[in-house]
Amino acid sequence: MKTMLIDQHNRVHDYLRISLTDNCNLRCFYCMPEEDYAFMPNKQLMQQNEILILATLFVNQGVKKIRLTGGEPLVRKDAAAIIKSLGELGVELTITTNATRIHLFIDDLKQAGVQSVNISLDTLQQDKFQLLTRRDQFGIVKDNIDLLLANDFRVKVNMVVVKGMNDHEIVDFIEWTKHTPIQIRLIEFMPFDGNKWNSDKLVTLQEMLSLIQVRYTITPTQNEPNDTSKRYKIEGHKGSFAIISTMSNPFCSTCNRIRLTADGKIKNCLFSSSETDLLTPLREGLDILPLIKQSIASKHKELGGQFSKDFEKIDTKELHNRSMIAIGG
Repeated sequence: MKTMLIDQHNRVHDYLRISLTDNCNLRCFYCMPEEDYAFMPNKQLMQQNEILILATLFVNQGVKKIRLTGGEPLVRKDAAAIIKSLGELGVELTITTNATRIHLFIDDLKQAGVQSVNISLDTLQQDKFQLLTRRDQFGIVKDNIDLLLANDFRVKVNMVVVKGMNDHEIVDFIEWTKHTPIQIRLIEFMPFDGNKWNSDKLVTLQEMLSLIQVRYTITPTQNEPNDTSKRYKIEGHKGSFAIISTMSNPFCSTCNRIRLTADGKIKNCLFSSSETDLLTPLREGLDILPLIKQSIASKHKELGGQFSKDFEKIDTKELHNRSMIAIGG
């Protein structure tokens, strides 16, 4: 029987998310703290060979899927080499990116066997894009989404919905799926260090569905095992949409995710307050498999053990976590 990573709640963990860097060429507020952010020095980051060693170790423990994240993973100078090396592990390889540099890596993604790409995009308005990201890259992002589709990649577009900021664009994103074979993923705004979250900014799953149903007749579709999203279809649309309801309707009971930060620390939950350093003992030549197993075994039942499903009572000052950009999504 193949080795598996199982926690105390009998959840099998076979999906590894690896952050390649905490650096990014955009400055989205919900991801990055507003104050000056000090990016990790290169020596603190996992190096290319270390990423491959760790990924191989996880694959030998039953991991079937690896997603590369950041920051923006494609700003790393050795991103292409990392992608190609991980593509040889024989597991599903995917990436989450802001799409500003996709045109430079399209061939590398193909060679590595990547078939699905997630794009972070929170507005379809060029001026608002510049306001939200503090960069004028909207045209490049839209062109690169078209480039991915033209090259037969499956494309999912992640939209973090924040009340008063972009919730009025939900229908515009859904309309995009009419003639385009993409999946729009509407994501509830989540609390992280420095992103000024409060429950007044949260647009819940039910609120999103209510907005969409004013315009469209929607049909729930079959979710995949371990899905974080609830999927929907609209008759006659080439694409589809899904909602990730972390705050109002969490999906912790089927979680199979492991996160590896860019500085080589394992997080067994997006919201976990604790981390386990793998990189330092790896560099010291120590056996890190017991550390991995201990981290997974100690995983909380839900939401990192930091807050409950009653999101209106969350006090962000009491949360202990990194900013999203330092975790890797």
